[in-house]
Amino acid sequence: MAVRRALVVGASRGLGLVLVTELDRRGWEVIATTRDGSVPREGMRTEQLEMTDDAQIAALRERVDGPLDLLFVNAAIDRGNLPISEVPAEMFAEVMITNALGPLRVLEGLHDLVAPGGTVAVMSSEQGSISMNVEPGYELYKASKAALNQLMRSYATRHEADGRTALLIDPGHNRTRLGGPDAPLLPEESVPAVVDVLEARAGEPGLRFLDRFGKPVPW
Repeated sequence: MAVRRALVVGASRGLGLVLVTELDRRGWEVIATTRDGSVPREGMRTEQLEMTDDAQIAALRERVDGPLDLLFVNAAIDRGNLPISEVPAEMFAEVMITNALGPLRVLEGLHDLVAPGGTVAVMSSEQGSISMNVEPGYELYKASKAALNQLMRSYATRHEADGRTALLIDPGHNRTRLGGPDAPLLPEESVPAVVDVLEARAGEPGLRFLDRFGKPVPW
């Protein structure tokens, strides 16, 4: 059996670090990107990438050879629990660029590296579900994830004929720098389930918004 190849963007810590570790443990050949070029796991190929920088995306495209079986973008920031009326324009732009625009720029820039029948995936959140937004709080973060989901829908629609699998993954509320110390899940608990979903859904064309158990998340 041929070795499966994955490129994971945003692997320096948290969910991304555990994701590349789990893929490596399962025998995948993994290329990880970090903003400063630090190596997330000894012996793993690592590339430096600031994903909001178009020039760096283009340069990474020149350094990485295809085909890839999986291109996964894991990146998000949160700037606190402010009502939208109190969010400065600069903060709004920063969060939207990092959480929504940046991941799609990466997918577009590296799209042709993914093998026919391969998978493109982005770490989303149930916080981006409009129908599930029934509790107050974190309005900017929720809006950024909803924007990410909508942009991924546009991306998948535009590339519908290529036969690739497209996934938005909700990993649950994890104990990371973003999720906070009181989150109920550890990445070491949730990420293996996420990888199970990635492997199980490989080869199924079209876009799906799924949780870590492979169940659909309402849009």
